[in-house]
Amino acid sequence: MSAPLVQLRDLKKHFPARGSWVQAVDGISFDVFQGETLGLVGESGCGKSTAGRALLHLTPPTSGEVRFQEASLGSLSASELRRTRRHMQMIFQDPYASLDPRMPVGRIVAEPLDVHGIGTRAERRDRVRELLELVGLSGDIAARYPHQFSGGQRQRIAIARALATTPRFIVADEPLSALDVSIQAQVVNLLDDLKARFGLTYLFIAHDLAMVRHISDRVAVMYLGRIVELATRETLFSHALHPYTQALLSAIPVPDPARETQRERIVLQGDLPSPENPPSGCRFHTRCPIATERCRVEDPPLRDLGTASEPHTVACHYAGETGAS
Repeated sequence: MSAPLVQLRDLKKHFPARGSWVQAVDGISFDVFQGETLGLVGESGCGKSTAGRALLHLTPPTSGEVRFQEASLGSLSASELRRTRRHMQMIFQDPYASLDPRMPVGRIVAEPLDVHGIGTRAERRDRVRELLELVGLSGDIAARYPHQFSGGQRQRIAIARALATTPRFIVADEPLSALDVSIQAQVVNLLDDLKARFGLTYLFIAHDLAMVRHISDRVAVMYLGRIVELATRETLFSHALHPYTQALLSAIPVPDPARETQRERIVLQGDLPSPENPPSGCRFHTRCPIATERCRVEDPPLRDLGTASEPHTVACHYAGETGAS
C-alpha cells in the first residue's frame, strides 16, 4: 500500500450543550492512503460528517492531530492552512444548500480559483468551462443560476467546484443522499472516473453500504463518535467482526427473492444513545446482542485481528471468538 496522504490521531470534536458536552467525535484514528477511497459509514448522528469537517479543519477539532502530506494542520498559521486547503477540498451533502443561489454557476466554480489567486480572468473563464464539461455539463451554462438545475446537475456543479484547484484529497460528505436513486449511480461513476483520471484520494462518507461497497477500497465503521471496525472492502463485507457492522450488513437487501427470505436479519433494539451522555464501557453495549457485564464497564480498544499485509481492526472484546463472528 502507498504512503498515507492523510493521518488522523485521536481526533476529537466536542460541542458545548446545556452545561455539558456533545461528544460528536471522540478519539478516532485512521490513515487515508494515496490513491485510495476510504468509506466512512454509520447511522445518522454517529459523527461522520463532523469527522469530515474536523479533518479539514472547517470545524476546528477539540483535540487530536490531522496530518496532510506530513504537515500537521493544527500547527499551521491561517495563511498556511488556506494554502494547504488548495489541495484538500470537500463535496457537501446537500447541493441545494451548498451552492449560493445568488451567484451564477460560473462564479461558483471559479470562486476557489479567485480565493487562491490562480490564473488570469481569461484563464479562469476557460478553466470553468473545462471543469463543467469534465463533469458532464455544457460549458455554456456558466451564466445560469443553481435553481435552474436538477439535484444531480447541482451536485455535478459542486464536484466541478471541488476540482477547480486540482486537489489531491477530497472529502465527499454523503454526496448522494439528496439525490434520486436513478441519479446516484451516475454521480458515483463520475467520482470513480475522476479518481482514475487525476489520481484523487477520497474520504467517502455515507450510510448506504451498497454504494460504499461499490466505490471504496477500505471501509471504516463509526458508532457514536468512535471507529468500531476498519478493514478492506472485501474483508469487511465477507467477514465482519463487530456486532454493529454485522447488523448493518444484514440490512442490505439481496436482489434474489429466494435468498432474501432465507437470510438472517439482525434487528438492533433501541435507538442510538445521545452523544451528550454516551453509555459507559463499550458504547454499543446497550444495543448489542452479545453484550456482557464486561462490555458495560470496560471500553474495548481497537485491536488488529488481521494480518501484516491486510490489517483488520475492531473494537470488541469478543471479536473473532466462536459465536461472535
